[in-house]
Amino acid sequence: QVQLVESGGGLVQAGGSLRLSCAASGRTFSKYAMGWFRQAPGKEREFVAAISWGGGSTNYGDSVKGRFTISRDNAKNTVYLLMNSLKPEDTAVYYCCIARNMYGSGWSTDGAYDYWGQGTQVTVSS
Repeated sequence: QVQLVESGGGLVQAGGSLRLSCAASGRTFSKYAMGWFRQAPGKEREFVAAISWGGGSTNYGDSVKGRFTISRDNAKNTVYLLMNSLKPEDTAVYYCCIARNMYGSGWSTDGAYDYWGQGTQVTVSS
């Protein structure tokens, strides 16, 4: 059974940084692209970032480009999201997800992913 466990969320002031982690199990992690999405109260789920199975290709949502960096450590079965220059509008629950099919690039559509973590809350105060 695939499990994704996020950690690293919390409360931070605007302009600060956080690093989220997502530990995966139950699937050969190194063969699958990974993604991060977020959902704020009353809003639809939004694509944040994705990374290809080997880590050589990344993709970012327009609202986070230049501020967030996705990376992965296949030896640790973990994907990371480094968030810099945080803004109050980044406040949301952040979810990691694993691609449905092997050997893909980082997709921005949630239908490309079939397992999701429980989410971690990120709150940015002004």
